[in-house]
Amino acid sequence: MRVSFILGFILLSIGIYGVCTSKNIIKSIIFFNIIQASIIMLFLNFGSIDSTNIPIISEMSQGTENMVDPLPQALMITTIVIGAAITALALMLSIKIFHYYGTLNWKELIEREG
Repeated sequence: MRVSFILGFILLSIGIYGVCTSKNIIKSIIFFNIIQASIIMLFLNFGSIDSTNIPIISEMSQGTENMVDPLPQALMITTIVIGAAITALALMLSIKIFHYYGTLNWKELIEREG
C-alpha cells in the first residue's frame, strides 16, 4: 500500500473528526475542505496504476497501453473548481450569518432559532 493512500485516509479521518467536533462555522468550512482534498487524493490514487506513464503522447512514449487513464484527473480538476466555488459561497454565507446574529458558534445559532 502506498504512502499516499495512508495519508489520504488520515486526512479524511482528521476532516471528519474536525467537522463533528468544531463549534465554529469557519472551522467547519476548513474541515470540509480537508475532507474534499483527501477524497480527491484518494480518487486520483485509485485511478493510477504503478509503472504507467502520464497521458501525454510524444516521440518518447511507447504507445497508449502503459498510460494512466486521464478521465479521473479531468474529473478532479472539475471537482476542485466546484469546491472552490462552494467554499466561497459558504464563507460569504458565514459573513452574512455573523452580521445578522453576531456569532459563528453553532450552538448559539441553534438556540436562537430553535
